[in-house]
Amino acid sequence: MPEFCDLQIHINGEQKFFLNEKIVSKYSARLKKMIDQEKRRTKTKKLVGIEINDFPGVFLGMTEKVSTCNLLQQTETFLAGMFYWSWIDILVCLKSCFPIFTHADSSGLVQKLISALLVKIAQNSDTNFITSSSSSSSSPETASGYRFSSSSKSTPDLIKSSSSSKAWWFEDLAVLPPNIIEKVIQSLGAYGTDNNSLIITRFLLHYLKTAAQSKAINQLYSKCEYGGLADTAIHGVVTVGREAFSCRGLLWVLRIVSGCGLNKDYKVGLEKLIGGMLDQATLDDLLVSGHDRAVYDVNLVLRLIRVFVNSDEISIHKMKKVGRLIDKYLSEISPDQNLKISKFLGVVERLPDSARDCFDGVYRAIDIYIQSHVSLSIEERSRLCGCLNYEKLSLAVCKELAKNPRIPPRIAVQALISQQSKVPKELDYCNNLSASSTTQIVLYNDKDNDAENFLEENEDMKQNLSRMQWRVVELEKVCREMKGQMSKLVRRNVLTFPSHNRTLPRLC
Repeated sequence: MPEFCDLQIHINGEQKFFLNEKIVSKYSARLKKMIDQEKRRTKTKKLVGIEINDFPGVFLGMTEKVSTCNLLQQTETFLAGMFYWSWIDILVCLKSCFPIFTHADSSGLVQKLISALLVKIAQNSDTNFITSSSSSSSSPETASGYRFSSSSKSTPDLIKSSSSSKAWWFEDLAVLPPNIIEKVIQSLGAYGTDNNSLIITRFLLHYLKTAAQSKAINQLYSKCEYGGLADTAIHGVVTVGREAFSCRGLLWVLRIVSGCGLNKDYKVGLEKLIGGMLDQATLDDLLVSGHDRAVYDVNLVLRLIRVFVNSDEISIHKMKKVGRLIDKYLSEISPDQNLKISKFLGVVERLPDSARDCFDGVYRAIDIYIQSHVSLSIEERSRLCGCLNYEKLSLAVCKELAKNPRIPPRIAVQALISQQSKVPKELDYCNNLSASSTTQIVLYNDKDNDAENFLEENEDMKQNLSRMQWRVVELEKVCREMKGQMSKLVRRNVLTFPSHNRTLPRLC
């Protein structure tokens, strides 16, 4: 072995190769020059080894001028046939370009492999978009560009059973590094603001989702390496908008790209699209994981509500639907120990009062918040309850609020006062309705109607009067109970705040 491998070549201080000096010097002009220079420097005829620190950045000069049928010509001949390589061979070669990407890209190797890759996709897909191709990388079959046509040829190996689908190549390309994928999308003419293709958008979302699930982001590659791909995907999403994505789908997209270095302007555009469709969301859709120590991303929901409220032509039906959704959301986020009162109130108050027919849900969420945050002062609890519209509380919930020891007495008094103002109105309404019904019965007696119909209608009327009289009795009972509650609260209020000696309004 020593007589044949008499030269050591050390590459970047990491690898060592044993070669024959005579053969190497015959084929590589670059290495022959380096060997001669090293011999002159060391003043020796027999060289032991040389150091190459920027390999493969050096050009070995293995051209036809040095020796016929040299390595460069053999390599070009080999690469010319890559359009006939198997699908898996092209993928393996592209992936192996990553460690030496700069050199592989500058030599044109990456672009040639991508061209071959796109030809394979075109041959085995039913999509119909066309992208421009460079003349240096086109095969005779695709001289006018890559046409993704429905004329399928033989299916590449490792293609799943769903090869007839547009997405058969998604999973295979997901193993490639982001800089290679970026080159692929650029070759398709769909990078950045040029992306108007739904299939490219779906592929990028699949690619980013796979990267996030495999934790390739941050572990193998930085966020910034995915930023351009994320921007391209979101531009495509915003372009097609509601035609291809539901509100749930858009929130899913937001989850995917949130950790991919997405440009702020693209993020704002996506949130505007989601906010305009907020009435289609469900509670699960809004429960997006928060940042730092927060359980949920409340700031995101606040931004979405603001977009929705400021949208044009929002019907009252949609507004109330969002109101019911947000009340459920409040109950879900209330136990979070890191949820500040200002954030809770922000979610409540971001919607107009007309979005809620009833504030029972808001009260339930406040009660959960107070129970979960036991250290709240009476001022903080009063501040929380300040967002309630007492007149929109149901009678049952108002009674529950009055008995709740966690609610400040002043709040309970205000809530009961608002309810008391509604009781006389209901009583008057019932009395008026009763008198009106009695008059109708008398009028029926004066009319010459069929006796049987009259008796049937008269019986119905008596039943209605009976039900209304029962309702009056119930309302009077409620009034008495509320008066008793008020008396207790007044006494408790006097004992708690003796310095505030004010005369409270009468309830009944």
